[in-house]
Amino acid sequence: MADYQLTTPLTDDVVMSLHVGDVVTVNGHIYGLRDATLIRMFDQKVDIPPDLTGAICLHTAPGVRLEEGRYVKVSVGTTTSTRMNRFTEGLLGQGVKAITGKGGLLEDSTKLLQAHHAVYLGLVGGTAASETLQIEEIEEMWWPDLMPECLWKFRVRDFGPLIVGIDAYGRNLYLETKQQALAVVKHMEM
Repeated sequence: MADYQLTTPLTDDVVMSLHVGDVVTVNGHIYGLRDATLIRMFDQKVDIPPDLTGAICLHTAPGVRLEEGRYVKVSVGTTTSTRMNRFTEGLLGQGVKAITGKGGLLEDSTKLLQAHHAVYLGLVGGTAASETLQIEEIEEMWWPDLMPECLWKFRVRDFGPLIVGIDAYGRNLYLETKQQALAVVKHMEM
C-alpha cells in the first residue's frame, strides 16, 4: 500500500499507478452528484454541462445555503454508491476516472472500471465534517431545480483520506473482504 496525493484531472497513468488499499488525498476539483442528477444525465439524456474527462465524481447531495448569490457549504457528506451503480458505465463513458462514495459498487462495475482505466475511492461513512472542511469552495452548480441533488463543482484541498476500494486491474477490496469473512465463518462452522 502507498499514499498518493492526486491533482485533478486524473490521467490514465495516474489511475494505473493506484492499487487496492492505497490511500489517496485529492487537490483540484471534484464533481458532486446523486440519483436525480444521474437520472437527468442518463435516463432523460440531458447533455452534461461540464467536461468530465479525468474527473472524480462524489456521490453526495450537500447541505448548502445561499449567501450573496453564491452557494456556501454547510455539510457535504457522502452517500451510498451501490444505489447509483447502474450509472457507472455512463459516467465512465463521459471520461470520469474515479468515483467516490461509501460502500463500494456492485461486482459488474469492477469490470467496467477495469475496462475504462478508472477506480473507486472509498470514504468512511460519518466523515461529513472532515469532507466539508476539505472543500474550499463551491465553484459552480448546474440544474438548481434538482436541489440538493444538483451537479456541483467543488474545489478541494487534501480531500480524503480515500481508500482505493476498486482498482483499474479488477481488484475489489469490498468483494475480497466479503470472501475472507465468509471463509472465516465457514471455518468456524466446522
